Amino acid sequence: MARTSGVKNRSNGAAKEKASNANIVANASGNQRTDYSRWRLLDEAGCQTWHYLQTEEEVKEWPQTIADKYHLGMETGLPNLAPARTPLESAHNALSFFSHLQLPPGNWACEYGGPMFLLPGLVITWYVTETHIPEPYKIEIKNYLYARQNPKDGGWGLHIEGESSVFGTSMNYTVLRLLGASAEDPRVVKARGLLHKMGGAVNGPHWAKFWLSVLGVCSWDIVNPVPPELWLLPDWVPIAPWRWWIHMRQVFLSMSFVYSKRWSYPVNDLTSQLRQELFTQPYESINFLSHRNSISSRDNYHPKSWFLNTINWTLVNVWNPYLRTNALVKKAEDWVWWLIQAEDENTNFSNLGPVNGPMNMLCCYIKEGPDAYSVREHRKTLEEFIWIKAEGMLMNGTNGVQSWDTSFLIQAAVEAGFATDSKWKPMLVKALEFLEDQQIGDECRNQHLCYRQQRKGAWAFSTKKQGYTVSDCTSEGAKAVMMLQEVPGYPKLISDERLKDAIDVLLTMQNASGGCASYEPQRGSEYLEYLNAAEVFGRIMVEYDYPECTTAVVTALSIFTKRYPEYRTEEIAAFKTRAVDYIRKAQRPDGSWYGSWGICFTYAGMFALESLASVGESYGNSERVRRACKFFLDHQMEDGGWGETYKSCETGEYCQHEKSQVVQTAWACIALMEAEYPDVVPLKKALKMIMGRQRSNGEWIQEAIEGVFNKSCMISYPNYKFIFPIKALGMFAKRHGNIELL
Repeated sequence: MARTSGVKNRSNGAAKEKASNANIVANASGNQRTDYSRWRLLDEAGCQTWHYLQTEEEVKEWPQTIADKYHLGMETGLPNLAPARTPLESAHNALSFFSHLQLPPGNWACEYGGPMFLLPGLVITWYVTETHIPEPYKIEIKNYLYARQNPKDGGWGLHIEGESSVFGTSMNYTVLRLLGASAEDPRVVKARGLLHKMGGAVNGPHWAKFWLSVLGVCSWDIVNPVPPELWLLPDWVPIAPWRWWIHMRQVFLSMSFVYSKRWSYPVNDLTSQLRQELFTQPYESINFLSHRNSISSRDNYHPKSWFLNTINWTLVNVWNPYLRTNALVKKAEDWVWWLIQAEDENTNFSNLGPVNGPMNMLCCYIKEGPDAYSVREHRKTLEEFIWIKAEGMLMNGTNGVQSWDTSFLIQAAVEAGFATDSKWKPMLVKALEFLEDQQIGDECRNQHLCYRQQRKGAWAFSTKKQGYTVSDCTSEGAKAVMMLQEVPGYPKLISDERLKDAIDVLLTMQNASGGCASYEPQRGSEYLEYLNAAEVFGRIMVEYDYPECTTAVVTALSIFTKRYPEYRTEEIAAFKTRAVDYIRKAQRPDGSWYGSWGICFTYAGMFALESLASVGESYGNSERVRRACKFFLDHQMEDGGWGETYKSCETGEYCQHEKSQVVQTAWACIALMEAEYPDVVPLKKALKMIMGRQRSNGEWIQEAIEGVFNKSCMISYPNYKFIFPIKALGMFAKRHGNIELL
């Protein structure tokens, strides 16, 4: 078990540094690197933070674990296992490896990276709030950015597999310089050259211009308006911010406070240099106001509407100079500040995600000063978003995937029959204990005033501390608990009443269409996309229907009603009927469903066929299921696998990957088995491919990125390469026999 005593003064939110940094070395090319044997992952009730140990005494007192080594890309020392010939042998080997990565509270951790716009917000916030950045952090963040720099053009994109853009390049260039990289480093020179070819930082999207204005490198004139006065609109107004998607409104909330203050860090030598490096003309000659709408074609995924441009022109030329009174500004800022404080309180300063977290810290710094309690707490909790891996240090897309991945692992183990094997019982009991600890037990204070969804009984994506209801996370958590607690010999840690609380939450999550959204039901019209100012993302302004979320809720309700047939029976039946009708309507003529949280048609198709199976639809009795199976089989590759690229998410059409993918192949197999597809040959061929790529110690290596959000940004789910193959292999053995495939 990991220990805390080797880390001193953790409350400062940074690894404790001594007079000299321990074992930081330079390689042959001059790049610095920390001693990876000194990094430790601490997991306190799911709150995960990395620590760099400085002394030999600390190293001796806090030994490195197998999980630490694995996540750092080091040799784990785990043994080779007997070669797998059957599906269950392969699943057993995979679980043997994966079980060693379970952390003391019972969850699994992993990188949740991919987006390349998260670190800049964090580092700029640290810099302008004069937060100490430990030397090991500086070194490994630079290493990560160098590792993810496009080798051809020297830039960075929106995400790790995306093409270079002004957003990615300008922001990550800035991070390198803030952390001490020389402007004459060849890699930095190459990045600057690309940025200038793209027209410089004036062609960045809204969020880039915001952060560069905070840093004092741009004038606030370049930032399109983010007026806090919008929060004063009555709730009945169709464009009121409470109707927006939760991530958009929480980012806009803190962004509007900073924008209203026009707060910038005082210019110093480094930011003066950046003023010259990031643009293609002298800083003093730039008319920043004229560049509010300048944007590179590489960044302009969702161009601003004429409607939004008209509003922005009116705000800049009429509202701000003539109508915006000081009294109104104070009223708006005071209300926005109260909402920011409510967000901090209801998440214990973890905040919704890694964009609004640093912004909220900056707001607290501006409002309350550098030594305020709120600023100290933000400094500490922002550590929970940081992850270290072989390439260096990155910022995760949330403060983890703890509840989500743990729920799926339990389900996969039960599906494979491992829950009845005494070997796996301790691991699964620990996982159950984690879910019991992470179920949210109360509502937010001032729930309705701060526009929060019902949450008592829910599971968050990551931790109870973060505290946001998510429809599919609650569903998968409840399913995992019900499935495991009914296996003889397992403790009943979560009572009937607490499971009913979870169902109560789920029954609030349905949209008028019958589908389910993510954090809360859709509150505003999809016409609000005309106000989408982010430019780099699509479908960001309101909640939408998702086949994945809808399926999770439908299947959780199905399992629940079998065990508790008397509880809210009519409401659950009506909910399921509407939800499955939505799944049917969402199917495309070619038999596919578009996925919004995983790549893409493969992911959504797996969930949709699970929904239809839960109400008795199969290949034998349903034309729509047969169409779906044909879609899958039409895209099976020569080696038996499936492979789909992230371009499917951007274009809305299936885009074939050059190589089959283990995770997507597992999704396709699960889909076909849920559909009761009668021909076992495609499944055998696919599972043979999966088993053939398994390494001798039971693991699979990381392949292409698995997840997505807002259509254009990809994100990693590295534990999927264990969880879904285990489930697919177990399902096959249960349905078709544990036959030899290799």
